[in-house]
Amino acid sequence: MPITIPKQLPAHDILEKENIFIMDTVRATTKDIRPLNIVIVNLMPEKERTETQLLRLLGNSPLQVLVTFLHTATHDSKTVSKSHLKQFYHTFDAIKDKRYDGMIITGAPVELLSFEEVNYWEELQKIMEWSKTHVSSSLHICWAAQAALYYHYGVGKHELSGKCSGVFAHQVFHPTVELIRGFDDEFLAPHSRYTGTPMKAIQNDNRLTLLAATKENDPFIIISNDKKHIMITGHLEYDNDTLAEEYHRDRKKGLNPAIPKNYFPNNNLEEVPLNRWRSHAHLLFSNWLNYYVYQETPYVWELS
Repeated sequence: MPITIPKQLPAHDILEKENIFIMDTVRATTKDIRPLNIVIVNLMPEKERTETQLLRLLGNSPLQVLVTFLHTATHDSKTVSKSHLKQFYHTFDAIKDKRYDGMIITGAPVELLSFEEVNYWEELQKIMEWSKTHVSSSLHICWAAQAALYYHYGVGKHELSGKCSGVFAHQVFHPTVELIRGFDDEFLAPHSRYTGTPMKAIQNDNRLTLLAATKENDPFIIISNDKKHIMITGHLEYDNDTLAEEYHRDRKKGLNPAIPKNYFPNNNLEEVPLNRWRSHAHLLFSNWLNYYVYQETPYVWELS
């Protein structure tokens, strides 16, 4: 089944060339079907790239998905045009009375700030609180995973000695849990962050289950036992060249970044990195849509 997005969205043509089954919103209105309504809170600076990455994964499912994009009203994004935001995005006030089957909150380049220092933290808290009653299941990525752990469960973060950037091996702890059903015992995934999540805090919280971690014992996939909240501390949605672009961007800024680990073939900056995590990215998103959104959400939302 298709993913339903506006035909004018830049991701539309990209995904169509990749043979992703998409349907524009006009055609979708002629179909007698109840689509899954997913709201994406896009906090990333390069919004158009993140849109394409997430839509590509949401579109690889037998379920019809209707996506709504959200941006924060309390932060003025300087890396995306105002016309793009006006045409394709909403603010929280515009959708707060609606119900959604699923929500995705992306990462954001604000890790080195305390949560309370982030200028849209108050707004994001309102969204996360609202999600408890208006969303069946929420998927939080990278910084948003840390934000959700902090807001919902009081789990803090700590600054790393240097940026964690690269592709790392992960081990699975609970292979029968639906979210990671079909995962290999060991799998690869990209990370790009300056902060970490304390492993023991996750393991000692009886509201949470740690599903996967890096071989260095950094938590990666965490799920709440009520299935409402899923936290992914890395970036399975990344393209093969995303870490490379981040590395070269940081070099231009004079940050002297380390070369991403286990990423460039032969550690050679001239060689094109391979996407070695694509299958698990698709599997995770497909499992989430099936087991935690489609099978958990009511056909008709009842207002409480």
